[in-house]
Amino acid sequence: MDESDLDIKNIRKDFPILSQEVYGKPLIYLDNAATTQKPIQVIRKIDEVYSTINANIHRGVHHLSQLATEAHEEARKTVQRYIGAAHSREIIFTSGTTGSINLVASSFCRSQCKAGDEIILTAMEHHANIVPWQIQRDIMGVQLKVVPFTEKGEIRLEDIEELISSKTKLLSLTHVSNVLGTVNPVADIIRLAHNYNVPVLIDAAQSVQHEAINVQALDCDFMVFSSHKMYGPTGIGVLYGKETWLDKLPPYQGGGEMIAHVSFEKTTFNELPFKFEAGTPDYVGSTALGEAIRYIENLGLNNIRKREDRLLRYATEKLLQIPGMQIFGTSDKKAPVISFLVGGIHPYDMGMLLDRLGIAVRTGHHCAQPLMDALGIEGTIRASLAFYNTEEEIDALIAGIERVAKMF
Repeated sequence: MDESDLDIKNIRKDFPILSQEVYGKPLIYLDNAATTQKPIQVIRKIDEVYSTINANIHRGVHHLSQLATEAHEEARKTVQRYIGAAHSREIIFTSGTTGSINLVASSFCRSQCKAGDEIILTAMEHHANIVPWQIQRDIMGVQLKVVPFTEKGEIRLEDIEELISSKTKLLSLTHVSNVLGTVNPVADIIRLAHNYNVPVLIDAAQSVQHEAINVQALDCDFMVFSSHKMYGPTGIGVLYGKETWLDKLPPYQGGGEMIAHVSFEKTTFNELPFKFEAGTPDYVGSTALGEAIRYIENLGLNNIRKREDRLLRYATEKLLQIPGMQIFGTSDKKAPVISFLVGGIHPYDMGMLLDRLGIAVRTGHHCAQPLMDALGIEGTIRASLAFYNTEEEIDALIAGIERVAKMF
C-alpha cells in the first residue's frame, strides 16, 4: 500500500471517537502525543478477550487459562518482531514507559552503581526520564549530568562526549522530544556511548508509532515505550533489554510469577522475561497491544511516516503565516509535533477557546519543565498529529487560532 493510496476517509471510520461532536462542533483531535485514539479492531479485541478467554495466565491448566496464556505470549512475540528484538524473552511487559524507566533506574543503579557514579540525561527529557533517576540519586548518591540542546532544539554529539567520564554508567535519552518534535540521532549517539563502554536507554514513547525501529540494528541496550501512544490500550507498555543486561539486573518487584522457588529462608527468581513481571500481568492489554501493532503494520510504517511528514509540513507552513507565531523546535528531522505560542496569548487561554471550537490541543509544560526553563517560557500550545488527521482539520486549527488571536 502506497501512502497516496491510504484511504483516510475509510481509515477514520475505524476510530469511532473521531465521528463525535464537541460543543456542537466536529471533534478535531490534535493531542496524539499525549495518547492516540483506538481503532475498533483494538476495542473489539479487548471485548473478545473478556468475553471468551478471560482467565489468569501461566498458572492454570484449564482450557481458558491456556488460551489466555497463548494470546499473551503471542503478543510478546508480536512486539519482538515489531522492534526487531533477538528473542521474545527480551520483551518485558510493564505498565508503560514510566514503569519501564523506573524498573531500569531502580534495578540498574542498585546493581551497577555506587555513590559518585554518573547518569547522563538530556535537557529535553520528559519527567518520566528525569524523576526516577533523581530518586536513585537520593538513594544511591549517583550524580546526574545533563546534555543541553541547541537553539533549533537539537542534541550535539560533541556535547554528549564532553560529559562522558570514567564514572559514567548509563546514558538515557528520548528518541523524539514530546515538546520539540526533534528526532535525535540515536544510532550515532549509541555508537558514541559504546565507544566508551556506556550502555544506552532509549525512550521511544514518541517514535515507535511513527517509524520503523530495529533494536538490534540500533544496538541500544534498553528501549521503552507505551501502548496507549501507538493506538493500543492504556496501562501497558514495554521494556526491551538486551538479554545480557536483563540477566545482570535484579528484579524490580517481588511476588507471584517472578519466582522459581520461595521459602522463608530464600527465594530464587524465575527465568526471563518473568523475572521482571511480578503479579498478574495485563494479559488483556498485551493482547490488545498486539492487535494495535498488527493494525499499524497493515497500514505500513513507511506509509504512516510519509503521510505524517506531509501533514507536519502543511501545518508548519500554515502556522508560520500567522502573525506573532513562534514555533519551538525547528530541527530538520522532526516527528509530527508542533509546540507554539502566539503573541502574548497564554497557552491555557488559547487551549480553552480552541476547545470550544471542537479542537483538542495540549497546553502547559507537557511534563517537561526543565525543557521549558531552558527555553525561558512557562509552557506552550502543542498540536500533535497522527495519520488519521487531515489537511481540513489543520485548516480548522489555523482558522481557530486566528479567531482567538483577534479576540486578544
